[in-house]
Amino acid sequence: MNKAPAADASPIKIGFIGPLTGDAAAYGEPSRNIVAMAVEEINAAGGVDGRMIEMIYEDGKCDGTAAVGATQKLVNVDKVQAIIGGFCSSESLAAVPVATAGKVLLFSPGSSSPDLTGISQYFVRNYPSDSSQGSVMAEVVYAKGMRKVAFLQESKDYPLGIFKAFEAKFKAIGGEVLKEEVAPEATDFRTSLTKLKAAKPDALFVDMQTPAATDRVLQQVQELGWKTQILMNDVASYPALVTKYKTLLEGAMLAEFGVDETNPKYIALASKYKTVYGVDLPFPSYAQTEYDSVYMLVDGIKAVGYGGEALSIWMRTVKDWEGASGKISMGADGDVIGGHKAEIIMGGVVGPYASAPAPVEEAPIPAQ
Repeated sequence: MNKAPAADASPIKIGFIGPLTGDAAAYGEPSRNIVAMAVEEINAAGGVDGRMIEMIYEDGKCDGTAAVGATQKLVNVDKVQAIIGGFCSSESLAAVPVATAGKVLLFSPGSSSPDLTGISQYFVRNYPSDSSQGSVMAEVVYAKGMRKVAFLQESKDYPLGIFKAFEAKFKAIGGEVLKEEVAPEATDFRTSLTKLKAAKPDALFVDMQTPAATDRVLQQVQELGWKTQILMNDVASYPALVTKYKTLLEGAMLAEFGVDETNPKYIALASKYKTVYGVDLPFPSYAQTEYDSVYMLVDGIKAVGYGGEALSIWMRTVKDWEGASGKISMGADGDVIGGHKAEIIMGGVVGPYASAPAPVEEAPIPAQ
């Protein structure tokens, strides 16, 4: 009598790529913590049909070269079929070709470069594109009467994506943009800031990759005595920055993929994180998508099995999936459907910008 084959009890290995060292570790370390917390919950509940999830964490360093090496190891050595990451856009842009060649799903909860939209059938993300962040900011700024915006932009994919989206929309509706671009390793921005200040813009957009770089810029803006309207990317939601520069950032504006603090799943996530790690949930807009990415991936494995090609197809069918970040629906291009909302810093607190305007029509082209 033939015995039925034994059920596979081996662990399901899933990769993780994020910045675990350097300035961007401010994002990567909480991301790893949140993913580990979700995996622990899933395994405690029996895993996936009795199989435990085993995460393999790799340091992408917010750098393309490091991300390629990490992806190659996960795909070719560890033989994973899915990777959560990268976090930084530069990590994901570099990792996509390796993951695609290996037919491995690359699922990012944080990469927001518009260049990632539709880049590969094996890439999906549940964090929105910066085309939304940049265009929302352009409309809000224009509606407030600002017509000339100066950018201090770091030469990285994430800040560049925001700049391109802002510039395209702001110019289209009648605004003017000027920019000083600075290298990722730069620490002294006084020359660039002095040039921008001399141009007498209506606002300064601080467009850096990390909280540490943003901190250095704000410190030097303060030292130069430049009192102007500050605009920022969603790095500004980092609590330590808002507290440290409470006066300078009063009235500063940004656009963020916000959180619903009434969502029971978000409430549970924030509460458990503080219990486990002893601090408030950092970068809540990223935290919610990082947490959801693990549970979405597990639901996909339960639905279609653990294969990169099948998972990449399944992800694009997700509709109204309920998570800590709300109801999630994915587009055929691999992007989450939805976007950023305008916010303002008042009294050292980041909150909704209540006067967010209706979309601004593009400026008419003057007669030739």
